[in-house]
Amino acid sequence: MFKFKSVLASAVAVAVLASGTYVVAADNMQYNMKAGTAPMAKSDIVDTAVGAGQFTTLAKALTAAGLIDTLKGPGPFTVFAPTDAAFAKIPPAQLNALLADKAALTKVLTYHVVSGEIVAADVKAGQVKTVEGQSLTITTSPMGVKVNNANVIKTDVMASNGVIHVIDTVVLPN
Repeated sequence: MFKFKSVLASAVAVAVLASGTYVVAADNMQYNMKAGTAPMAKSDIVDTAVGAGQFTTLAKALTAAGLIDTLKGPGPFTVFAPTDAAFAKIPPAQLNALLADKAALTKVLTYHVVSGEIVAADVKAGQVKTVEGQSLTITTSPMGVKVNNANVIKTDVMASNGVIHVIDTVVLPN
């Protein structure tokens, strides 16, 4: 049985390579098997984040701030996306007040967005200007990358209109 499965898997791989078709993998990436090109994301930043399942509070906040259409736009954008656990660090009363204040919420959320696509290989320590207008401080060390006081816990979640880097803390503008 094992030999049959191996032969079947090999046959499928050969058929895909010969046909030159695109393969969509479980990681939401689309690979051009014929051209040998780098993976291309098929979903925009919002759909990619929602599909990940760990950004429900972020999606709720983006909806409340009216930023869904912007982040579904052509971009490219780099988003430092706080997880649900990151939002859970904010006291519930403070988080509810933030979600109810569209102007303050928009300021916080746009502070997590940089115009342009910055992949992990291109990250350098220093300041990077956000869509909100203020700058984030990026620090690098052998222990990892930080954005202000947030740790980057996953990099290069590619989307059709940019890239998401997952962070463990909501960063707040001045």
